[in-house]
Amino acid sequence: MADKDFTHQLNGWRLTTAEITYQMPDYRNLLQIYIWQDYDKAPQFPRLIKFLDFWSRNLDGPLASVRVAHAGLVGPAELRHVGAEWRLH
Repeated sequence: MADKDFTHQLNGWRLTTAEITYQMPDYRNLLQIYIWQDYDKAPQFPRLIKFLDFWSRNLDGPLASVRVAHAGLVGPAELRHVGAEWRLH
């Protein structure tokens, strides 16, 4: 039986990281950063949207900004020539 995350990757889901900047509930001039990471499907990002909806409904700190990055983990290996060689012993 395959791992659930691996199956998602084969179906187009990628590891997604969101940097969420929000205002502190008691001190609106202070910003805090929260890092969220999960497997999600670009460009709709259904899990991230669900999490941000939950945040907006249930948490007191209003969102200031959200930066999203995602990358595929399943793919061909990348090999590059370094152009130099060092030997130990």
